[in-house]
Amino acid sequence: MRVAVDAMGGDNAPAVEVGGAVAACREFGIPVTLVGDRSRLEQELSRHAADKLDIDIFHASEVIGMHDSASDAVRKKKNSSVRVAFDLVKEGKACAAVSAGNSGATMAAGMFVLKRIQGIERPAIAQIFPTLKGQTLVLDVGGNVDCKPLHLVQFAIMGEVYARYAMGIANPSVGLLSNGEEDSKGNELTRETNAILRNTSLNYAGYVEGRDIFKGSVEVVVCDGFVGNVVLKSSEGLADAAGHMLKQEILKSWVSKLGYLFVRGAFNRFKKIVDYAEYGGAPLLGINGVGMICHGGSNVKAIKNAVRFAHEYARSGVTEHVAEKLTENIAVSGQRDHLNSQAAV
Repeated sequence: MRVAVDAMGGDNAPAVEVGGAVAACREFGIPVTLVGDRSRLEQELSRHAADKLDIDIFHASEVIGMHDSASDAVRKKKNSSVRVAFDLVKEGKACAAVSAGNSGATMAAGMFVLKRIQGIERPAIAQIFPTLKGQTLVLDVGGNVDCKPLHLVQFAIMGEVYARYAMGIANPSVGLLSNGEEDSKGNELTRETNAILRNTSLNYAGYVEGRDIFKGSVEVVVCDGFVGNVVLKSSEGLADAAGHMLKQEILKSWVSKLGYLFVRGAFNRFKKIVDYAEYGGAPLLGINGVGMICHGGSNVKAIKNAVRFAHEYARSGVTEHVAEKLTENIAVSGQRDHLNSQAAV
């Protein structure tokens, strides 16, 4: 159950990736394989007291940059660190691949090397959001800008399975993101998807609005990648702005500064809840294996937690359960011919 970490892809590679791998191995006992330039990784690893940790290095001579064409780079740079990480998963030498590099290339590498789960048209990037009731999984948050109803139905199935087996939610409810709760709202894509989802065996709650994500009204929220990425980036921006606004207000007077001393613990707990690094990365659902996509600017804590979540994802058996749920729901919904016709369009 080793986790392969693309140690060359992030904005601050390889220092952050090595530091995160060391922390994950030390704190959680997870064995890690660092993938990248051996000499650089050995040098970086020597900065840590890691001699007794189960960390090894697999050499990869190439790196896919943030501005490289994702699909072309994966095909042409066969010895790139991200592709080699997924190769290790395919060969059974690792249970999961983690990368903070080019997200498009990470997704392309996962699809190219591990292929898609049978029956899945498009993989999706999922993201866990903190809510008033716990956590909500949102997908897709950037993998697929243009979607058909078939894709959103499959996102719902994959999200439900991940929430059930990886997040430990017994009967996760699923909502479809729209601009209102009434069935008459939405666009052609959401209305057609809504009609199909109502005939599945999923615990489908219907339309939800953007504010419902943070209320925790449902455990899984489904949308296309364009909308999902806007939600993700807006949320990140809001959390960052709210933190700065609070700090500015506290510094305005000595009374506020004094009050802060009494509520500092609460502020620190709140900061931890909304910190993206606590959630590590975003699982790539729909590929025949485990891949975790991290923020390009990830810090050591984010990589550490990404390794932990990837390891837990691999142990959960989500990939196998997705295929089962997909078959079950196509049969239950009576939409086999409809879905097949959608896939052919």
